[in-house]
Amino acid sequence: MELFAIVVMNADEAYVRSLCAQIERELQLLHNAESGVTAPFDLHETHAYIRVEVRMKEREISSIHKEVREGLAGVLADHIIAEKELLILRDLIVKEFKYEAIDDVEAIEGYCKQSMCAETVIEELPILNGSSARLRRKQMLTEQLTQSLEETPRLSLDGFLKFRLQDYTEELREIAEYAIDEFMMDRQYQEFISLLQYFVYIQEAKIPVAHLIHKGGHEFVILNDQLELIDANEFDTTFKLEVLEKDINFEDMIVSTLITVSPANIYIHTRDPELTIIKTIRQIFEDRTTVCSYCRTCDIFLGEAKKQDQLSP
Repeated sequence: MELFAIVVMNADEAYVRSLCAQIERELQLLHNAESGVTAPFDLHETHAYIRVEVRMKEREISSIHKEVREGLAGVLADHIIAEKELLILRDLIVKEFKYEAIDDVEAIEGYCKQSMCAETVIEELPILNGSSARLRRKQMLTEQLTQSLEETPRLSLDGFLKFRLQDYTEELREIAEYAIDEFMMDRQYQEFISLLQYFVYIQEAKIPVAHLIHKGGHEFVILNDQLELIDANEFDTTFKLEVLEKDINFEDMIVSTLITVSPANIYIHTRDPELTIIKTIRQIFEDRTTVCSYCRTCDIFLGEAKKQDQLSP
């Protein structure tokens, strides 16, 4: 006797078999657990649907109906998140937000994946807060799927995704919007970095060497080849006035100072070479930069490094 039928139109054979295997595992778990599900099940699959049958008398079906329905809803919720979520996001990115260039779409999808997997709490957008957000989306789907299976034992998965998931889709829309904001900010940042790289490229070197001393955090000192403090006011400030007055929130004015004094070589003395501002400086000045952590100048201005720091890669 048919208990439930899951309709999956326009799906290939591998897709249907994968979903069928997931359902079968869940039914086996229910059969083995102390859930009251003691009757044997049969699964029948075609290219269009998966039919769940139970070999028992009709009057006994109601006693196991709830357990099977909830188990089936949980499997389908996991399946939607694993197999359909990114497809729904892509559809939103392309159709609602009008991004058609494949590179842009893939980049935005990357931001979606990154934010949805991040464990860092984003206060302004709690829907992105790591595994807890995924569990909440699963619970939302499971409740809606359970309700649908209560209304009818025949569930069209495509129809359910299209017409019954407004709240779930709205949450994914917020994720897409956040990803697009991150994408646009990064693109603006990269365009600005390219502008700075071009300015550095066309500008002649004004001094042979600058030593950038990173004392920690955002505290920097710039010294010349005699290890004397550089006064940027002695140099032409055209760049600072014309470029850095743009409406872009750049990380630190140390970059404008370095471009103003235009050294042929920059030695960056730091105990934290992975700091974002240092990576930015290296990106802008490229082969003009050398990062140093344990030279004599480092010891003079930063203090002697701890032995464990010297041994670290």
